[in-house]
Amino acid sequence: MAKNHGPQIKNDEAYESMRDDGMPKEKAARIANAQANPDQHPGQKGGKAPSYEEWSKDDLYGRAQELDIEGRSDMTKDELIEALRK
Repeated sequence: MAKNHGPQIKNDEAYESMRDDGMPKEKAARIANAQANPDQHPGQKGGKAPSYEEWSKDDLYGRAQELDIEGRSDMTKDELIEALRK
C-alpha cells in the first residue's frame, strides 16, 4: 500500500512509483496530481495548432516580429511561412 504523503500529493501510488524510477520530487508530484484531476490528461498530446497556411498574413507577420526575423516587412505570405519554418 502506498504511503500517505499528505494533502499536497493527490495520487500517492503514482507519486511513489515515479520516485522509485528516479524522478525528482517536484516533477513526480506535478504529474501525480495531474493524474488525480479528472480535468487534466497528462498522458495525452496537447491541442492542434492550425498550419501556417491557415494563418492570416498579419498573424504571420506578428509571429515573425516576435522572433525578430529580418526583412519581414517586405515578405509575402509564402516567404513569411518559409522564414517561420526555418
